[in-house]
Amino acid sequence: MAGGIGSGIGSGSGGAAAAGRRAAVEAMPIVATVLIAVLLAVLLWLLHRGRVEEEQVTVIKDILWVEQTLHFHLNSDEEKLARMAKELGDGTLGPAGFAAAAQVLAADQPEVQRVVVRDAGGGQLRSEPPSETGPRPSPGEVPPWDGAFRLARSLGEPVYSAPYRAAGLGWVFEIDAPIHRAGRFAGMVVGVVSIEQLLAKQVPWWVASRTRVEMVDVDGAVLGGTTRVTAAAPGPSHTIPFEPPGHGLSLVATLHSSPSDLPRNVIAASIFGLALLSAWSLWAVRRHLAHRVAAEQALSQEHAFRKAMEDSLTVGMRARDLEGRIVYVNPAFCRMVGWSAEDMVGRRPPMPYWLPEDMENTVAMHQRLMRGEAPPDGFEIRFRRRDGATFWALVYEAPLIDASGRHTGWMASVLDITERKRAEELAGQHQERLQRTARLISMGEMASTLAHELNQPLSAIASYTTGCLNRLAAADWTAAELEGALGKLGVQARRAGQIIRSVHEFVRKREPEMAPCGVNALVSGALSFIEADARKHGVALDLRPAEGEPMVLADRILLEQVMLNLARNAIEAMAATAPRDRRIEVTVAATPSEVVVGVADHGPGIPAEGAAQLFQPFYTTKAEGMGMGLNICRSIIEFHRGRLWHEPAPGGGSLFRFTLPREAA
Repeated sequence: MAGGIGSGIGSGSGGAAAAGRRAAVEAMPIVATVLIAVLLAVLLWLLHRGRVEEEQVTVIKDILWVEQTLHFHLNSDEEKLARMAKELGDGTLGPAGFAAAAQVLAADQPEVQRVVVRDAGGGQLRSEPPSETGPRPSPGEVPPWDGAFRLARSLGEPVYSAPYRAAGLGWVFEIDAPIHRAGRFAGMVVGVVSIEQLLAKQVPWWVASRTRVEMVDVDGAVLGGTTRVTAAAPGPSHTIPFEPPGHGLSLVATLHSSPSDLPRNVIAASIFGLALLSAWSLWAVRRHLAHRVAAEQALSQEHAFRKAMEDSLTVGMRARDLEGRIVYVNPAFCRMVGWSAEDMVGRRPPMPYWLPEDMENTVAMHQRLMRGEAPPDGFEIRFRRRDGATFWALVYEAPLIDASGRHTGWMASVLDITERKRAEELAGQHQERLQRTARLISMGEMASTLAHELNQPLSAIASYTTGCLNRLAAADWTAAELEGALGKLGVQARRAGQIIRSVHEFVRKREPEMAPCGVNALVSGALSFIEADARKHGVALDLRPAEGEPMVLADRILLEQVMLNLARNAIEAMAATAPRDRRIEVTVAATPSEVVVGVADHGPGIPAEGAAQLFQPFYTTKAEGMGMGLNICRSIIEFHRGRLWHEPAPGGGSLFRFTLPREAA
């Protein structure tokens, strides 16, 4: 029984001890937190107390330094004024010398704003700089400096006046130095000292930067200070009397201080931070991990979506850094050139898909792109595939900007336009065939006219030949007779040859030859083709050339085809017009930038519904027309960088105009 009781007592005491140890362990963080908070509070109090004492000592040192500095300058001012008074009394200092001495004093001692000389009765004799004060106080007026004036006269030595407010100078006090001449009082030299300037100029900058120094009167009114800005919560201050000038003046130094919540913030952070730090840290880490996992999942989904989109593109994408090194290519670009991404990524120029025979032009374009001079509408270039085949590519380059807005390289979109280029070549060939066909048709339509034109020189040749033979058969012929006839025969032969060469040149297959042409001569030459046909139909040609000879860069034959087509259309349009009104007016006008050619007829005109379709292929109002003439004309003019359009003629009929850019003569 006793053993059981003893064991129970022992076990109970052991459990209580364990519970006490656990409670102590659990209380240790609380005790540690409380002790840390108490220690921090004590440390902060000690630091604050030390800072206050240090600031108080600093203020006392500053105001004592300022007092000594001001006394030194005022003693210097007093000595210089006394010296001036002595020299004025001795007569060694005249008006000019006084002005110079006063200026030197003001330059050396900026607090002395004015030096005044008063006579024995207090009237002002001179002032430097000049003062508006009258020569003598008004009757019954007691000036604020009167007491100092009388005291200095009685004592015979410099005296400081009480402070007073002077117009334009603020609060000032005077240093009155008496002038004695032959042992008798003769006047007073007065230095007017600005309290504001005294403090502003003579308080050291290192004192003014941390302490506000003010001068106050016996009532505590501020007469001047180093700054007019009042701190929100000024620090410690110290006041000492200012002797001289005395009269109840005192210097007050106040330490600049800004409100600080550092002790309160530190104590609050210590108390609450230590208690909540662990829980907040775990919550912050958990939240950070959750955000990171979500961001990684979103990035993975975005990457997969972008990869699928890029793989489905048929447009090649190529990215290069600022040095021209390839940093990315998409599958479409790899299929286009035949090299894999591993073969191209990281490579510097020259690239494997560049054409060796066109390397110089390709390198020049690459350098231009690296300078940021990519054409905004893209550019065409030839590349080669891995198997050696070449293809045409249309490339658009754009700056590559990273997430921070920094320019890191260039992104190119590459389109394979080989089929389009082939189609353009075929279309060009078809267009050239159509133009040649149109010229042949025009010549065919004018065949009878051309035959008539050729028949005239050929008939003349036959006549001159018969005449020459007849003269040769006669016995009395002379060489002079045959020489004239043979000369005329040669002229007609050359005329026939010129007609045949012009027709051959007009209808033969040829590449465009751009050369400077005079527009007046070109239009006149083209009208010479149609002149005979116009006479046949009773149509008058009225050419109004431009002043001078405006030049254009053009293919003469192609432009003659345009003029011939427009003139023939004008002749045909006036088939039902009265003979007296059949007239084609051809005008050439020049502006500084272009030449405008107009062809106007006096036919019935073109209805509005037909005018909208005039230049469409295969549209015609003629029974046997192909409907390609005006379309070919517009193509030729646009090839020359001009415009062709139709508008109603002012006097009735139709007016076709086209422009050509001018070329310098």
